[in-house]
Amino acid sequence: MNILDENDPESQRRLLRKRRVPVRQVGQDTGRKGMKDNEIIPLMHQLDRPTFFTLDGDFYDRRKCHEGYGLVHVDVHEEMTTEYVGRILRHRSLNSKAKRMGRVVRVSAVGITFWHIHEERERFLSWR
Repeated sequence: MNILDENDPESQRRLLRKRRVPVRQVGQDTGRKGMKDNEIIPLMHQLDRPTFFTLDGDFYDRRKCHEGYGLVHVDVHEEMTTEYVGRILRHRSLNSKAKRMGRVVRVSAVGITFWHIHEERERFLSWR
């Protein structure tokens, strides 16, 4: 299950659905409107192995790694969310739920950096 943060533009959710990417959005399809950042992680624990996509850099934190979910900080202009969510979901190292679980990921035009549960160092992946 792919979850968009409430602060991601509605237009990006519509584009993802138009491209047949299954996605729910906090405040629309799951959770409630106005959820605070500290309420998101407990919500992720209630869902079945979700990947949470957000523009909020506070989620890119090694301590947030958990085997039951994946977190992705989309570090691009908000109107590029759909493109980068799609790129993550197609990337050979992150193209399945199993590959995203236990990771906290930051995506940008430069590439992908991530922390993985039980690992001591941050890793980098290129877009190729």
